[in-house]
Amino acid sequence: MWRVRRAAVACEVCQSLVKRSSGTKGSLPLQKLHLVSRSIYHTHHPTLKLQRPQLRTSLQQFSSLTSLPLRKLKLSPVKYGYQPHRNFWPARLAARLLKLRYLILGSAVGGGYTAKKTFDQWKDMIPDLSDYKWIVPDIVWEIDEYIDLEKIRKALPNSEDLAKLAPDFDKIAESLSVLKDFFTTGSPGETAFRATDPGSESDKRYRKVSDKEKIDQLQEELLHTQLKYQRILERLEKENKELRKLVLQKDDKGIHHRKLKKSLIDMYSEVLDVLSDYDASYNTQDHLPRVVVVGDQSAGKTSVLEMIAQARIFPRGSGEMMTRSPVKVTLSEGPHHVALFKDSSREFDLTKEEDLAALRHEIELRMRKNVKEGCTVSPETISLNVKGPGLQRMVLVDLPGVINTVTSGMAPDTKETIFSISKAYMQNPNAIILCIQDGSVDAERSIVTDLVSQMDPHGRRTIFVLTKVDLAEKNVASPSRIQQIIEGKLFPMKALGYFAVVTGKGNSSESIEAIRDYEEEFFQNSKLLKTSMLKAHQVTTRNLSLAVSDCFWKMVRESVEQQADSFKATRFNLETEWKNNYPRLRELDRNELFEKAKNEILDEVISLSQVTPKHWEEILQQSLWERVSTHVIENIYLPAAQTMNSGTFNTTVDIKLKQWTDKQLPNKAVEVAWETLQEEFSRFMTEPKGKEHDDIFDKLKEAVKEESIKRHKWNDFAEDSLRVIQHNALEDRSISDKQQWDAAIYFMEEALQARLKDTENAIENMVGPDWKKRWLYWKNRTQEQCVHNETKNELEKMLKCNEEHPAYLASDEITTVRKNLESRGVEVDPSLIKDTWHQVYRRHFLKTALNHCNLCRRGFYYYQRHFVDSELECNDVVLFWRIQRMLAITANTLRQQLTNTEVRRLEKNVKEVLEDFAEDSEKKVKLLTGKRVQLAEDLKKVREIQEKLDAFIEALHQEK
Repeated sequence: MWRVRRAAVACEVCQSLVKRSSGTKGSLPLQKLHLVSRSIYHTHHPTLKLQRPQLRTSLQQFSSLTSLPLRKLKLSPVKYGYQPHRNFWPARLAARLLKLRYLILGSAVGGGYTAKKTFDQWKDMIPDLSDYKWIVPDIVWEIDEYIDLEKIRKALPNSEDLAKLAPDFDKIAESLSVLKDFFTTGSPGETAFRATDPGSESDKRYRKVSDKEKIDQLQEELLHTQLKYQRILERLEKENKELRKLVLQKDDKGIHHRKLKKSLIDMYSEVLDVLSDYDASYNTQDHLPRVVVVGDQSAGKTSVLEMIAQARIFPRGSGEMMTRSPVKVTLSEGPHHVALFKDSSREFDLTKEEDLAALRHEIELRMRKNVKEGCTVSPETISLNVKGPGLQRMVLVDLPGVINTVTSGMAPDTKETIFSISKAYMQNPNAIILCIQDGSVDAERSIVTDLVSQMDPHGRRTIFVLTKVDLAEKNVASPSRIQQIIEGKLFPMKALGYFAVVTGKGNSSESIEAIRDYEEEFFQNSKLLKTSMLKAHQVTTRNLSLAVSDCFWKMVRESVEQQADSFKATRFNLETEWKNNYPRLRELDRNELFEKAKNEILDEVISLSQVTPKHWEEILQQSLWERVSTHVIENIYLPAAQTMNSGTFNTTVDIKLKQWTDKQLPNKAVEVAWETLQEEFSRFMTEPKGKEHDDIFDKLKEAVKEESIKRHKWNDFAEDSLRVIQHNALEDRSISDKQQWDAAIYFMEEALQARLKDTENAIENMVGPDWKKRWLYWKNRTQEQCVHNETKNELEKMLKCNEEHPAYLASDEITTVRKNLESRGVEVDPSLIKDTWHQVYRRHFLKTALNHCNLCRRGFYYYQRHFVDSELECNDVVLFWRIQRMLAITANTLRQQLTNTEVRRLEKNVKEVLEDFAEDSEKKVKLLTGKRVQLAEDLKKVREIQEKLDAFIEALHQEK
């Protein structure tokens, strides 16, 4: 009976050992993923079915040092008394040895199984370095061609065999201690008491304290192990960074030729740039992935980006909004740590503080340039490429910080504009949202989390980042609140992964290396890790950048081919529409149309030089006389003609001509020449070209014409030289032949007849229609016109009485006229009498001058004799000859200035205007518009996008 009881006890011990050793749960659900990549698969993710094991269980998995508690054996009570007739000591010894066999066998089996599980778990914790295969030279991957590694692997024992051969010595020691209790020399009663009383209070307390200490020790051991692996990973990354730098430097020197001319991320960034130019408002269903960085103002977005880019590249301000427009940062690998803009060839060395300061200043200038007047932020994107060894390849877009209140100095719509810009980027279903939350402020004050939850309610593409964790741990009374924030329990939003980072001590002069060291030191000593509130893969910006990069490329591989197919369909539709609407026209985009228009405009400017000198002089002379004729007749001829003799006439004419030449005439001549040049230039620009004329260029030509004329200024020295020429021409009174005399008379008659016609029209408007028009066209005079008519008739009677009446009425004459009109019942004002007299006398004078002009046709003979012994004096003919000759000489001088100087200067101005327009994309869009232009523009962009997408997909397959 006692043998059966002892065997049962031994079997119970073995069963407990096997149960304790095999009681661990299954392997981790993401054990095949990279240690850092596991962070983006959170327990809150809806597609994740498996749950993360509990802390106690996971701690038991990672260590084989856990000691099993001693299980007290239940021995049968010993009967005291002397029994000399029964001596079974050989049987007792055999039973004890049999028990020892079971203990050793059970310990070996349990220890071997535990060792196997421990080995597998530690093997799973080793990071997956398959993503870094490109760092290792090709010779390493080809080593299997020279060494049969498979043969060596088969010769080595596997993990199961090793587990069987490695027993758990701790369990063997415990078994031996149990065996020792059986052979302990003591009173049978004491041994039996200890064996039958396993539940004493002191033993329970001791076992409880012992287990707690072991759990704490294992937690600390696990934390140190994770930090150890983290340091190993950092060392490997640093070594790979240096190795990669050497490889890329060899590429620059041409020593090692790569298959891909451009890196994948650079090709992808070019695709995004073309898409941004194609449609900045994302109306074309651009679903290519980007990492969109959003957060509240001053939440630490810029600092996180700088840690990922490993350089302080963004401008900073204390509490002031610095990010005023989206900044697209393309991170790629390169031998040197440099940055450059998309539209510039200058490289900024990020290892030099001077270049860093210049880069920050340039970014700030570009932001302020993008912001239009009256606005605070702008949707226009600034493209920046950052290259360097060891940088994670991805495309990030830094957006302006979300604000809750519009402060003084901001535009009233700043808040709404920031929200619209953020939504435009986040509504892309493949955009990775990097949500930045300030850990040092209350979670309830966050605005961005509500916005992110609206755009990504299931959290399938959101990564949550808690910044300033050092301040949060220092200031937050309950550390568990930080854990709740990291796990997303305080926000309505869900996320793919949760991270906690530290971005320095708040000093803008800190270097990236100093911030990284401070961050690692903080998390090594942080209670958040020691108490397992945070996992090691959830902290540091290094782990964050690795996780974001992995997620980014996963999104790219899943979506890029679908986007390429979408643009292929778009291209087919656009090509079909063009063939149906414009079958005989080439597909010229806006830039190509501008070049075509530019050549036409330059050809038309050159046509100005083909205008004949005769045509220039005719239009210049005619235009100049139209401009100065009123002044000549009203201010020079009429006052001089009022004199009584020829001497006074010539003196008055000379004085007035000299004053006119010194003050007004040269300036008027230059104005006329400039207007004539504009008219001819406009005529060539707007003149239809027949079938070759394309009305799509009309707005552009008109804008070029106006801008060129605005910029053109006549030569400053032209007036001075022209004044001398005109003064000399007007001083000459010698008419050489009868032909010139007749030409002067003809010119005078034309001028006087034109002036007489204008005067007749003025009088007709003043007095109303005559009796013929009143009877034939049924028109009547107004009361005012009737008064003017009566006044005119009274003044004409006065002139008939005295045909040589002077130009001005005396006061008594005005009174006489008024009295005569009042006697007929017409009330008039003296000013009305003077106005009417002015027109009546002008008509009388002009008619008298025309009659005198007819008499002077035969007066050339008297002119040659200086009108000696002759009653005929034709000094007015000489005046008009002087004016005519001055006009001819001035026209000739202006024509020379035009053809020799001004046309060339205008052509130069036109070229400058066209160059300025070529650089101004907004101006071209405004001037070259229409369905045809937009269709060609879209077709070109879609083709370019498709070509770049195809090249990127091909390169992506080659890299695989």
